[in-house]
Amino acid sequence: MNADEERGFREFVSARSPSLMRLAFLLAGGSQHTAEDLVQTALAKLASRWERVESPEAYVKQVMYRQQISWWRVSRRRPEVFSLPEHALPDSTHQSELRMVLRSALAKLTPRQRTVLVLRYFEDLPEQEVARELGCSVGTVRSTAHRSLARLREIADINIEEVAR
Repeated sequence: MNADEERGFREFVSARSPSLMRLAFLLAGGSQHTAEDLVQTALAKLASRWERVESPEAYVKQVMYRQQISWWRVSRRRPEVFSLPEHALPDSTHQSELRMVLRSALAKLTPRQRTVLVLRYFEDLPEQEVARELGCSVGTVRSTAHRSLARLREIADINIEEVAR
C-alpha cells in the first residue's frame, strides 16, 4: 500500500468506525469485546485488499456478516454477554431508553434471529440479500424475521421499525 492509499484507508477507518462499531455491537448481541474483534477483523481484511475494493463500506459489512456467522458455526454456542458500550453517545432520554431495552432484548434472541433482524431492519437489506448473506431461503428469512419480531415484542414490548428509523 503506497502513502496515498494508506492515507485513504486511514480516513475511511476514522470516518466509518463509529458506524461499524454500532453494527458490530448489534451483531455481537451486546458484547463490546466481540464487536471490537469483529470490526478489527473486517478492517484487517479490507486493508489487505484496499487498492482493489470498489466499495469499502459494503465490503467491510459483508466481511462482518460472514465473520460473525463463521464464529457461530465454529463455537456453536458462545455464552451470551450483555454490556453497555464504554462511551455513551449523546441522545434524548427516550431514544436512550429504547436503545437499552432493544440491546437487552436482542441479546436474548438466538444469533440467527438477531442477525436476520439487524440485516433486515437496521441495515435495511431486502429479504433476498439477507437470504444470500446467510445462505438460506427467502422463506426462512421471512419466517425467522416474523418469529424474531414476535419474540422481541414479547420480551420488551417494542416496535423495531420505530427503533430502526
